Amino acid sequence: MYFCYNMKDFKEILWVLLRFLGIWLLLFLLYQWYLNQFSGNIDGFTKIISDQSAFLLNLTGYETVTKDFPSHETVQFYINGKVATRMVEGCNAVSVMILFLAFIFAFYKGFKTILFAFSGIVILYILNLFRIYVLNVVVVNHYEYTKPAQDRKSVV
Repeated sequence: MYFCYNMKDFKEILWVLLRFLGIWLLLFLLYQWYLNQFSGNIDGFTKIISDQSAFLLNLTGYETVTKDFPSHETVQFYINGKVATRMVEGCNAVSVMILFLAFIFAFYKGFKTILFAFSGIVILYILNLFRIYVLNVVVVNHYEYTKPAQDRKSVV
């Protein structure tokens, strides 16, 4: 099978790939710079997500308290008086959001792209809160399913 691409098609594809890599690299470096400000402590995004997850758990009858472990850069979830899970920086979904934004803006088509990106970030955020909620409930109520629910044992 023979495919014939003209140079215009090739340049367009190359331009999209370069925009994707450029946007991703810029956002990744900015996020790493942000995280470096919290070295040996818990970053703000992770703290907000853990607090909101604990709020949802408390709202639905799971008595939840979080405790920060800055030296390990983790937040521990205690549900009904017992250790349930620990949350690390990677659980806040910011890296996934960065990848999503880089992909969406690589195909930038005006203001609609901005609206799509914003709504996508909101959806990713809500899904991540729900994911952390479900993983904690699984650990508390069905510990035997913890491994299939999350690859790393007791890490949200």
